Amino acid sequence: MQTNEKITVSIPVPSQWGIHATISGRPFISGTFIINSITDNKVSGTINFRGIPIPINGDWDETSKQIHFDSPYAAFIGLLTVFDDASISIRHLVFRGLLRMNPHSLHAGESGSWIATTQTNLTGPPIKSDLLPPVGVFLTSNFLHGNGSRF
Repeated sequence: MQTNEKITVSIPVPSQWGIHATISGRPFISGTFIINSITDNKVSGTINFRGIPIPINGDWDETSKQIHFDSPYAAFIGLLTVFDDASISIRHLVFRGLLRMNPHSLHAGESGSWIATTQTNLTGPPIKSDLLPPVGVFLTSNFLHGNGSRF
């Protein structure tokens, strides 16, 4: 393998992500985000915050690692970051971004932030990063895998 070889990371499809959102600085809700397909940079799937999957459609830009998708209740935009844990052969994929509530929502016009995470097996060399994953990685991972803290 060449030392200057570029490592490409893409979104696993299909994939299930744990997602957490805040609205106007208030913790809002956690749920699941499913990407069913990406075809010609078009994303389709569902988002589920209250027990009912809601269809989403949007765009994925592989070059900039940016996703944008809409549901009837909110518009989401985010960037993909990757954190590898070679000691356990896991690649954490993390979307972080902003959202704006649509007119169908009780919170219409309000904005906030979101984080969604999933993980895959690390099959190649780890991607180097000096950053630690944001705390949201652990929150959404616990939600997604049912490993919630018991205090």
